[in-house]
Amino acid sequence: MTAIPDWLFPTLTLTILLGIPVYAALKRGRFYAIFSIIILGFASAGAFSVYERLGDWLPASLLLPVQLLFIYGLITMAVHYLMLVHARMRGPLYRGLISLPGQVFLASSFMAAFWMVLLLVIRLPLAWLGADRVLLWLMPLDALPYVIGVAAALTSARPRGETRHVRVGEARPEEFTRLPVTPRPHRPGNREADSPLRVVQISDPHLGPWQSVERLRALVSDLVAHDPDLVLLTGDFLTMESNATPGALAEALTPLAAISDRCFAIFGNHDHEAPDEVRSGLALNGITLLVDDAALAQTRTGPIQIVGADYVGKGRKEHLETLLNQHPRIEDHPRMLLLHDPSAFHDLPDDDVDLVFSGHTHGGQVGLLSLGSTWTVLSGSRWPDHGHFARGRSHLYVHRGTGFYGFPLRIGVPGEASVLEIEWATDRATG
Repeated sequence: MTAIPDWLFPTLTLTILLGIPVYAALKRGRFYAIFSIIILGFASAGAFSVYERLGDWLPASLLLPVQLLFIYGLITMAVHYLMLVHARMRGPLYRGLISLPGQVFLASSFMAAFWMVLLLVIRLPLAWLGADRVLLWLMPLDALPYVIGVAAALTSARPRGETRHVRVGEARPEEFTRLPVTPRPHRPGNREADSPLRVVQISDPHLGPWQSVERLRALVSDLVAHDPDLVLLTGDFLTMESNATPGALAEALTPLAAISDRCFAIFGNHDHEAPDEVRSGLALNGITLLVDDAALAQTRTGPIQIVGADYVGKGRKEHLETLLNQHPRIEDHPRMLLLHDPSAFHDLPDDDVDLVFSGHTHGGQVGLLSLGSTWTVLSGSRWPDHGHFARGRSHLYVHRGTGFYGFPLRIGVPGEASVLEIEWATDRATG
């Protein structure tokens, strides 16, 4: 096989690292230029450090194909970021050949930058000790970020559909506590008349390269087929691409138009980047947007008060206290709050809300859920990652989301397409 010239990969890397930020600065402005040079800088450093060592450990028969894959990944990453200067939703061919491989390569190479530094810290003492055989065994570990990147892309490809039973008001822990949730496969067939409230939550779809209009519409259609009593949309609908594509969100949410009287939505943090587009996409499908507002939903199990909080970054405690005071509890009605960022649950007045629905954290994004554990990198932090939590009489359900913004790095944490069955304890709080 013909070897790749030694100068080609570093020349491409340097051209991309210098050219794209300059073009971005000229066409889109300083912010995107700085963002691109930081992201591409780390990714380029990781890719180059791994590429340069491929010949040290790969069999000769695999060297050229792997080098070509690296060059292809580098080019698709560059084209993807170059075209974000003129961001818009693009067709399946472009997504399949450019955006998806480019983002996987970017995420893998970004991880590789830090991974190679860690390996260097391990290798230097071994080299000083003359442990050549151990160093030889460690060489293939260079590829680990790319193995993880491909595995993460596969995990990100499809959210997990299941039915989850949530009982509200029975557990009343004094401290903020995770409560167990036992998922089961979706059950076909009709419900009994006295069955629990059925809720579908749609959170963090991030309509973009990985979440096309067609894919999100199919996901929403599948969830609507379960005949939910309520559909709660907890924000972060768009990405840079869909922000600049009028009508994309409206088209993706069309399955909700037939049950629009059951649908309630709030803004997430990214929705403030294109609020008019989000408002339009929801309104065209008849979905009620609650921006620091409340509604009374008439459901099969009785009326439910739904309060929707706008996303704010500062002064959350005061913001939530004001909102809940403006919309006080209606006696003998379950009281729900739609709150994009679950960490704001800690700022809520004690026992003022029965059940909060949040998203935002993407389930922790990196964890062991695929192996049956609840652990993620956010476990034990101020940011609730996924599932059912409670403090006192107030309960919280955190949705893992269906998409992500930017890197396809759902490592061991698949997206969520759950149907929730909500059962209220008979002595839940009513005021």
